[in-house]
Amino acid sequence: MAAGTVIRSFGTPGGDPKALAWDGRTLWHIDIVLKRIYQIDPATGRVIRSFATPGNSTQGLACDGRTLWVCDNGALLIYQIDPATGRVIRSFGTPGATPVALAFDGRTLWHLDATDVRIYQIDPATGRVIRGIPATSGTARGLAFDGRYLWQSDFTSDLIYQIDPATGTVIRSFATPWTSTRGLTWDGRTLWASDQDSDLIYQLAVA
Repeated sequence: MAAGTVIRSFGTPGGDPKALAWDGRTLWHIDIVLKRIYQIDPATGRVIRSFATPGNSTQGLACDGRTLWVCDNGALLIYQIDPATGRVIRSFGTPGATPVALAFDGRTLWHLDATDVRIYQIDPATGRVIRGIPATSGTARGLAFDGRYLWQSDFTSDLIYQIDPATGTVIRSFATPWTSTRGLTWDGRTLWASDQDSDLIYQLAVA
């Protein structure tokens, strides 16, 4: 199956879909207008439950296997959240002025800032920036980690890029499923992408 092939898709719960995360069993998804974080059954698209976002412009989302992490580009904060209750556990400041995406690599957070056009590696225990690599452009949005590489979407080029996290080098790219992909996550085999124009969540092959 060619990279970027749509395996399946289903509608988003709201009209302004942003980030996606994978917890090992279900998807988590943010709608910025409804200001909700949704847990979604990936087999059916059914909303399992939802709770309010911690800020008014929450766009990035990641799961560390136990808790959720979200970034808000109004408050300029990264929040750690209890997924059972939606309660904020703690927060720390973002390194840049336009935080838009998050991913977790098993140890550290990766964070995309659109103004800086940088992807930052962050210590989640302290909020300290470990290092940064270039993003593809100021319209980069979704971010995911597959165990070895980062994946990043860009809504101007309409491409999804595979990126070496050690160097920032783009390894390859393929077309997004629609014209405004904003969220990305990795489920262990495939990518999931949310698109703001089509209001759909897509499962995508990568090989």
